[in-house]
Amino acid sequence: MKFNAIPVVCGLAAIFCLSAGQLLAQDTNAGPNDNGFQRGRRGRSNFDPAEFQQRMMDNIKERLAFTNDTEWAAVQPLVQKVFDARREVGFGGMGMFRGGRGGGADNGGRRSAFSQSNPEAESLQKAIDDNAPSAQIKSMLEKYRAARKDKQAKLEVAQENLRKVLTTRQEAQAVLMGLLN
Repeated sequence: MKFNAIPVVCGLAAIFCLSAGQLLAQDTNAGPNDNGFQRGRRGRSNFDPAEFQQRMMDNIKERLAFTNDTEWAAVQPLVQKVFDARREVGFGGMGMFRGGRGGGADNGGRRSAFSQSNPEAESLQKAIDDNAPSAQIKSMLEKYRAARKDKQAKLEVAQENLRKVLTTRQEAQAVLMGLLN
């Protein structure tokens, strides 16, 4: 089963854009001569991944029409497991969304809020960069593919567990949001 990253990327971009506007609105330290660009840069330097994740969860709760906090408290951990598994898979294998080359490789000394360490990808990238022999690259590639297959299987289990507790309407919305395939 192929994973389509386009809905996930679009959904995350939309959520990030919505959150960015609120972050800019919260900047009260701007001086009278500051322009919007400077305020925006200041807001980004205060990026809080936990706050961003909470906003994403609040958005999902709203879009899935959970009004009962008790029900949402039961479903939220399942949504979180899907997010965690999707992050492990790496948004469909596109390294550019995982903080740099090789799906989690160091990005100028910093890691993205969404990056995950991926030893198999890092080893494979190092072998490529070092012009390792084809046999070594092939071995690293097989390990990388096996690890991805395992992570994809964990994602599918997490998605199935979430699917089991959703109504048909919520499941359809979750598919449109990219939570479920």
